[in-house]
Amino acid sequence: MTRSAKLLTLPLGAAARAGVGMGRKLLGAPAEDVDAAMRDAAAEQLFQVLGELKGGAMKFGQALSLFEAMLPEDLAGPFRERLRKLQDAAPPMPSARAQGVLRAELGPRWRDHFAELNLRPAAAASIGQVHRGRLADGREVAVKIQYPGADTALASDLRQIQRLAGAVSPLTGGLDVVALVREVAARVTEEVDYALEGVSQQQVATALAGHPRFLVPNVHLATRRVLVSDWVDGEKLTAIIDRPQADRNRVALDYVTFLFAGPSLAGILHGDPHPGNFLVMPDGRLSVVDFGLVSRLPDGLPEAMGRLIRHAVDGAVEPMVAGLAEEGFVDDSMDGRALLDYLAPFVEPASVEDFAFNREWARSQFARVHDDMGSSGVATRLNIPPEYSLIYRVWMGGIAVLSQLDVHANFAQVLRDYLPGFAD
Repeated sequence: MTRSAKLLTLPLGAAARAGVGMGRKLLGAPAEDVDAAMRDAAAEQLFQVLGELKGGAMKFGQALSLFEAMLPEDLAGPFRERLRKLQDAAPPMPSARAQGVLRAELGPRWRDHFAELNLRPAAAASIGQVHRGRLADGREVAVKIQYPGADTALASDLRQIQRLAGAVSPLTGGLDVVALVREVAARVTEEVDYALEGVSQQQVATALAGHPRFLVPNVHLATRRVLVSDWVDGEKLTAIIDRPQADRNRVALDYVTFLFAGPSLAGILHGDPHPGNFLVMPDGRLSVVDFGLVSRLPDGLPEAMGRLIRHAVDGAVEPMVAGLAEEGFVDDSMDGRALLDYLAPFVEPASVEDFAFNREWARSQFARVHDDMGSSGVATRLNIPPEYSLIYRVWMGGIAVLSQLDVHANFAQVLRDYLPGFAD
């Protein structure tokens, strides 16, 4: 079956389930049971199709999985476990194909680069998979190998999902699928160049060398489709969800601190906040991988951003609207109070010294924003300037992950430390 045909099974499957569900209800089955079974089947199909396709389809699924905390529980429940798997897992590439990529990128003597290489992948994701290996000097390394044709698959899948957005949206609880796909597509093609990723990763690794809270693996070799860096042992960020509250709080604070500290410490914003890119090491440090999607910010995060969030926290509506208009987010005719209410997901965590991130809060924010999607609402009049698009993604994605983890964090202190203009 072609990639497009597989994606087409999503709306067709939804239509078939609707017909079957109506039939079961007419035969007397309880409506609640039928609806629950349909949601479970929809989640299973979505995970299976996106996971099998890898490429842009799976990348979209990973982006979607960040926001499951914002969905109503009757929708989020069936999706939670299946979509969480998309954050760091996919069917593996056959060994012969992996070796073919190594041969094409490193030459016929590619094995000379390694004293040992396990051809069974340790992890598989959207555009590549990771193998564990060892260099001649004994250092353990992670060898990331890109799937053949990943660049073509990315573009094709994202175009197709955008065409099917109207049919896919009912499966996702009302999330704006078109906007999500468009945002992923705008930057995701950068991720297929591992040589560029290697430069970004090493820049951050060098800047954070010896840091007490963070570790970024050093890069040993990078070509367009192969990246070799230090191996790191650790648990995925989602593994802490069953730990005591104090442990979750500490790790979550490290996570959000890294997202905001990267530009000031290393000149780079890590642009993919999904939990599969963050490992909790045995010594408690947070290791960060996957620097394919970044924004280079040598002067740190924009000062205007911190200043405008400060205005919002202080309830200074007029300078907030004027500043947002100057930066290109809104026009100056925007209703300031409505805008301030819309910005609550950004303002509320920054307004107190200890904020509780949880699913209940995230869902209330999503419901309120979703209700504002009418033609006259703030959501339809708000523009995200290109220079802020990745920052916006990281901020929203980070909040979503914190809500999944159910943590308390001093988010305001992170902003004071690393967001220029906020503490002034």
